[in-house]
Amino acid sequence: MTVTESIKHAVGVDDDPSRPATREEMAKAQLPLAYRDNCAHLLIPLNKCRKETYYLPWKCEDERHGYEKCQFAEYTRRVVKQNELREARGGQRSN
Repeated sequence: MTVTESIKHAVGVDDDPSRPATREEMAKAQLPLAYRDNCAHLLIPLNKCRKETYYLPWKCEDERHGYEKCQFAEYTRRVVKQNELREARGGQRSN
């Protein structure tokens, strides 16, 4: 893997979407259950970087940006899916 590819992979903009983290990887990284989602594969190296740099705010910016970008993309996917479901019900809300 070249330097450019590793940077793209770290910030979550690589051409092929990376595989999600397995349950074993998440358990080994001691991720809380609330954070074990489709973006966990980016959170694991982010938390490792944070621990190595004593949570300095100007460190690990690329990893944090990639993780936040993944979280936002996941949020927009959920919103689009909810809107599709709402349109299928004729515009009625579930509550």
